Amino acid sequence: MLNKFRFLTAGESHGKCLTAIIDGVPANIPVDIDFINSELSRRQQGYGRSSRMQLETDTVEITAGVHNGKTTGAPVCLVIKNKDFSEKPAFTKYRPGHADFAGSVKYNLSDLRDVLERSSARKTAIETAVGAVAKIILKEFGITCSSTILQIGNAVENFEVEIDKAKEQGDSLGGKFEITVKNLPVGLGSYVQWDRPLDGKLAQAVMSIGAVKAVEIGENPLGKTGSEYHDEMFLKDGKIIRKTNNAGGIEGGMTNGEDLIVRAVMKPIPTMVKPLRTVDKSTMTECEAHFERSDTCAVEACAVVAEARIACVLVDEFLQKFGGDSLEEIKKHYKE
Repeated sequence: MLNKFRFLTAGESHGKCLTAIIDGVPANIPVDIDFINSELSRRQQGYGRSSRMQLETDTVEITAGVHNGKTTGAPVCLVIKNKDFSEKPAFTKYRPGHADFAGSVKYNLSDLRDVLERSSARKTAIETAVGAVAKIILKEFGITCSSTILQIGNAVENFEVEIDKAKEQGDSLGGKFEITVKNLPVGLGSYVQWDRPLDGKLAQAVMSIGAVKAVEIGENPLGKTGSEYHDEMFLKDGKIIRKTNNAGGIEGGMTNGEDLIVRAVMKPIPTMVKPLRTVDKSTMTECEAHFERSDTCAVEACAVVAEARIACVLVDEFLQKFGGDSLEEIKKHYKE
């Protein structure tokens, strides 16, 4: 099935810019560039981020597909310029937990910089901008997305204390976060083919964020009986209601009208001031891993990126179900 909302990105971590082309954006969507920039700012915030965020204060430029503040139906092009652009030196010391080793073997690259530049989490900045466009479309229909941090390291509260401790030790921390999407219509996604269930698409979108190692939809059912887990249905004023939402808003691969709940676990950042042991590719000798500027903890930023990825999946599903070439046409289909 052809996607209604799709995008490609290009750009390197230390390159001149990050770019995205979004196809399938309907015409007459009012584009709030301040909202997009506010989403970029959210991605750069969070306790545990490094001073590099002051170097990379991101703003977006829209170079195509928008005229007089509204989309035209043509592909939308977004550009984020890297304000600290400069050529960086080559390096050959593998960083455990990064793409360096597998990427250099796969693409036959001698300079690990050529792996780092594209595999770096830096590219999620442009994905966040694309997700902001998706959120703008969803907001036209009252659909909103937010995130909450559930755990940092072993802590479920006093996160700053846990992060400070790791920073003092030259270490890093991961954590768990939750994304909530409200006001979704019933029936996004499908059960008719293996690749169409919405929960599968959402899991893939979030799991493919480089640092994410686990994704859950709704409550974890492990250890619960069916009577404890499944959400009973009741009638109130002629409408079906639920008193629980353990399914996380998805049943049979489709939205069921309840809040969509997606949880994910981010691993600790593998680049640390206290380096791990590794191997130098050029000399095949043991050494300490290469250190590139890094954060102590970026779970809050990861949650913002996950919001963006989820918004892109949802707007694609929404446009497949209620699609049209303009905002007015989609609203007419939605009301029907």
